[in-house]
Amino acid sequence: MSAVAGTLCGMATVQYYVASTIDGFIADDNDNLDWLLQFGFENFQDDYNRFMADVGAIVMGSTTYEWIIAEGEPWAYGTTPAWVLTSRGLPEVTGADIRFFQGDVTELHRQALAAAEGKNVWVVGGGNVAAQFADRGLLDELLLTVMPIILGSGKSLLPIGTVTEPLTLVSSTPYPLGAIGLHYRLTGLVDEATPPDTLTP
Repeated sequence: MSAVAGTLCGMATVQYYVASTIDGFIADDNDNLDWLLQFGFENFQDDYNRFMADVGAIVMGSTTYEWIIAEGEPWAYGTTPAWVLTSRGLPEVTGADIRFFQGDVTELHRQALAAAEGKNVWVVGGGNVAAQFADRGLLDELLLTVMPIILGSGKSLLPIGTVTEPLTLVSSTPYPLGAIGLHYRLTGLVDEATPPDTLTP
């Protein structure tokens, strides 16, 4: 769930489309999403459908992937190419185009854009994966739905390794139940002198 999605200037973009608490967490300390699921999905379905219509590839970390498949629901992304960052073996999903990846996200970025064939790349999460893209200047947009709840602690929305310049607000969308969607364009995230040196699935 997130703000109104879109492609700027008709070009493929790498987007982090995500929901967070007011205090900037996307999951609790145990990677639980009950705080989010209580709001339901109906009020955000049209936004999600518009967003997914422009997605040609997806990227996620191993924790996000395991949470999705543990739900026991059918794979929601069809045959859209999906990369999972992991340093260990994980179960596959029959009929899905899942590509397990270990390495620098700069190469993953290249592969995902090529596979997307002009459509957008969705960085599903978690925050550490999105941060690796952002730290290398490879994350173009943040599509964030801020939910009206405070956790106090948990997994950070975007634990980047440097301070950003002010993000550019493209649009904002109020939703029922007190949620608000914020669509930002990212700039000025790369510190060339101190590139990240580790991969965190």
